[in-house]
Amino acid sequence: MVYRATLIVLFLWPGAAFAQTPAWPLTLDEALQRGQQESLRVAELQARVDAAAAVEAGRQAADRPLVAALGGYTRTNHVDVFLIPAPGLLPRVLYPDVPDNFRARLDLQWPIYSGGRSDALVRAAHAERGAAGSDLLAARADLTLEIARAFWALVTAREAEDVLNQAVESLDAHVRDIRSRLEQGLVPPNEVLSAEAQRSRERVLALEARNTRVVAEADLRRLIGEDRGGEIVPQISGGDVPAAPQDIDPLLAEARRLRPERQALQQRVDASRAREVAAGASTLPQIAVTGGYDYAKPNPRIFPRADVWNDSWDVSVNVSWSIWDGGRRRAEQAEASAGTRAIEARAGEFDRQLTLEVRQRWYELDSSHAAIEAASDGVKAAAEARRVVRERFAAGVATSTEVLDAETAVLQAELDRTRAISNARLARARLERAIGR
Repeated sequence: MVYRATLIVLFLWPGAAFAQTPAWPLTLDEALQRGQQESLRVAELQARVDAAAAVEAGRQAADRPLVAALGGYTRTNHVDVFLIPAPGLLPRVLYPDVPDNFRARLDLQWPIYSGGRSDALVRAAHAERGAAGSDLLAARADLTLEIARAFWALVTAREAEDVLNQAVESLDAHVRDIRSRLEQGLVPPNEVLSAEAQRSRERVLALEARNTRVVAEADLRRLIGEDRGGEIVPQISGGDVPAAPQDIDPLLAEARRLRPERQALQQRVDASRAREVAAGASTLPQIAVTGGYDYAKPNPRIFPRADVWNDSWDVSVNVSWSIWDGGRRRAEQAEASAGTRAIEARAGEFDRQLTLEVRQRWYELDSSHAAIEAASDGVKAAAEARRVVRERFAAGVATSTEVLDAETAVLQAELDRTRAISNARLARARLERAIGR
């Protein structure tokens, strides 16, 4: 009976069976580490790097000997036996009737000279693998910036929600005070209605802030691959303000050297040039060594033919030289050359965009530092104004509305400073991404 009663309680009151999942703290470094581990985009590009490495290994293996074991059985129709009579001797069989033919061969193929084509293809595959690796680094950098953006967006949203919730609580107290004054006949009814309208507006803003926080938290969960329950509580250091930006000219040179996208373009230029060389190498002779060991019954290399197992071997050097291919080589070279020019043009355009991006991010960080200083001055001014209003209220020359407004102004000023610091941190992350660090 006790067991059944417990089950009934669990079904009727789920909260008794499943406690609310507690909130869990999360630092930016932890979010970045988890995001890099759980990102499907990074996993996709890592697979492409592995594929490019396999292609390079295949190109390198093309110059190595290829050994294959072959075997077969052939059934033929019956034929007349071909005999040579000899006086005083038994007839000699030159071509017997052997319908069952068996063959086993160990075959060797070894290209020893390709006019540089194989080496060029290996260089092209190596460059493509490097480009794929640079693409992976670029994706990791983009993911780092996205996680930082979502993290600071959540920090700002939580601060805004807290400020608005405190403002709603203050307005609730203010409305109660105004109603009490109305009952005492100290204020007209319109002041109550004005206070209630202001409280309603603040409640709407608080609801919007909560929804913004929920969306920001969901975005961060998506980026770090986190599906556990509970509210995410970002852990930050309040006094951690990003350093002021350095001189911009060294940053431009560093960006051209470090950006993985720029490296990927250069590596693809190298790969395209190597393919040009490989296309041109088709005009040169191709030399290969072939050989094999045969064990067959009957062995066609043994004469006269006999229905017995015999072995044989062969070694040869083959030379092929394409004298005229109908324009195929020229078209292949033209295609590779056009691809090289296209990638070079893209790299030049990227350099122009890179210069603009670094300058833009640098000035954003500079403006963010100015905003932090202005917000800090605003916090000091709001705190001083609150102190003065409290003293005036204690002296009976200020209203409670003025005190509430002063309290709200301090909270808003602190929120503005938090936003300014978050924007500065995000601006620093964007500048680091633009540089390629």
